Amino acid sequence: MEKTEPKQIPGASVPDKKTSAVTLILKFLKGSKGLFLLSIFFAATMSFLELVNPRLIAYTVDSVLGDREPDLPRIMQRVMDLVGLGDPAFLRPRLYLIAIAVLVVALLSALCRYLFRTFNSRAEERMVRNMRERLYDHIIHLPITWHNRNQTGDIIQRCTSDVDTIRNFLSEQLVTLVRVVILIVLAIWFMAGVHVGLTVVAVLLVPFIIGYSLYFHNKIGESFQHVDEMEGRLSAMAQENLAGVRVVRAFGREKYEKDRFEKMNETYMNTWIHLMKLLSRFWALGDLTSGLQVLLIVLAGAILCVRGELTAGEYIAFISYNAMLTWPVRMLGRVISDMSKAGISIERIRYIIDSVPEEPQAPVPERVPDFSGDITFDHVSFGYEQEEVLRDVSFTLPGGRTLGILGGTGSGKSTLVQLLDRLYDLDADQGAIRIDGVDIRELPRKVLREHVGMVLQEPFLFSGSLEENILLTLERGTGKEQERKEYRQKRLHQAASVAALEDTVRKFAKGYDTYVGERGVTLSGGQKQRTAIAQVLVSRPPIMIFDDSLSAVDAQTDAYIRKQLQKTQAGTTTILISHRISTLMKADLICVLDHGRVAELGTHAQLMEKGGIYRQIYDLQKPEM
Repeated sequence: MEKTEPKQIPGASVPDKKTSAVTLILKFLKGSKGLFLLSIFFAATMSFLELVNPRLIAYTVDSVLGDREPDLPRIMQRVMDLVGLGDPAFLRPRLYLIAIAVLVVALLSALCRYLFRTFNSRAEERMVRNMRERLYDHIIHLPITWHNRNQTGDIIQRCTSDVDTIRNFLSEQLVTLVRVVILIVLAIWFMAGVHVGLTVVAVLLVPFIIGYSLYFHNKIGESFQHVDEMEGRLSAMAQENLAGVRVVRAFGREKYEKDRFEKMNETYMNTWIHLMKLLSRFWALGDLTSGLQVLLIVLAGAILCVRGELTAGEYIAFISYNAMLTWPVRMLGRVISDMSKAGISIERIRYIIDSVPEEPQAPVPERVPDFSGDITFDHVSFGYEQEEVLRDVSFTLPGGRTLGILGGTGSGKSTLVQLLDRLYDLDADQGAIRIDGVDIRELPRKVLREHVGMVLQEPFLFSGSLEENILLTLERGTGKEQERKEYRQKRLHQAASVAALEDTVRKFAKGYDTYVGERGVTLSGGQKQRTAIAQVLVSRPPIMIFDDSLSAVDAQTDAYIRKQLQKTQAGTTTILISHRISTLMKADLICVLDHGRVAELGTHAQLMEKGGIYRQIYDLQKPEM
């Protein structure tokens, strides 16, 4: 398979040792290899049976209708003798037996074709299911840094179009390749049994066909790679515009985005046209070569018949075999060229599979932390690529207390809490974050994230009902169905009440069954934030993070939610990020970040007395309080 290196996905973390294409395919074939082998067996049997009838017809013409001694391949002669059709004299008054034999062979061939298609289709669908599941499972376990640097549309294109290309290759072209090779070998064997010299003429052009197929293989591979990359860009553009359609409408950019899409689409179309021109030249050359080969056989066979070196029956059989040889030889050329497409698609998918995921499990620490204990940031420094965001951040938040974080845009507030949840990881020389004295790098991510609830700055809601979104983080539990349902409903209403969502939901005609569109588009900004808060509260984690998650609600609702949190979540360690002093002023500890450093640390009274950044922001916001 052509190993043309496609462009790597930006930001992919790929190990030095890549998964080989064969290893990758074998992984995808798990559970379907047996079905593929059965389909290949029936394809081979079908190919053999298709070569039997021409020889039966030649036997009938030359030996049954004529007086020539039977000259069948040994295996065919034994089968004919076994079923009582090996004596031409017996068959002359009973030609219907030959017709029945031809019909039986044709029916067996049709049965093999049916079984081949059945097993091949089942194997194909199992393989595609396996591919999709493996890709999806791998992608959702890739680190956030990988997802941040890759366009969703391009990843989707790799998981759809490239998967289909591999599916077509394995289920159609690879099986066809096996069948074609078998057909070519058997056809040449049967043809040589008729006339060796004419067989040499028949295979004369085969090396030429294979040669130009290999030449086009490289050309088609390069062109298909370009097409695949262009399709990925087009898919990414469409996905971004559909996801951001409200922004496009709000700024009246429909024409601009339409023109941009049409320009990209035009480029994509021209790329495909270039590929089709290349394929057209390849197919036309194949048709010309095959036509010349047939013409040579017809002429050479006619000359041999006139000379008496070939009987009429042998001539008919040879023409039939040559027709059977022409198709597989042409298909062999096409399969060789199509292998380049599959090679590019495998490489593109391999970059995803080889991207290093988050480790599924970390070693079990000697001591499991009490997640209600102190949280310590110990000289933490962190940056994205070459840009340092946090610089030597150190503080300790006592367990069960509330930390408020204040800072300007880009000061590292969100990065700080995302490090606590291990959405990003610290290197060994970047300091440490500890919970109850245990370094979070020693904890399995799943365990850590089960105990740390985070309301993101930009809440994401899934398509579905409000209830489904709020209960997303709640385990279904065990027990009787009715008890589980009552338990989940109780937790739902409790969380919604604390998040000031209960009264809002009552105004909806369908209540908690109200459909939430993609990304929560049917809800206002404040409703989305409150839904996201309820989503975290319903699982009652011992550590809760609110990343500027009250920015879209009014001051009165903000105060109500904070009051309810203090009342109902006593003992929970809480981190609040906000630009509002009123949201943070009652926190037990307030951290002011400035350009990634801890500029001020203390209580509201202490920071007010200090008269620094916190006091300045307080004075600016005081009229609004």
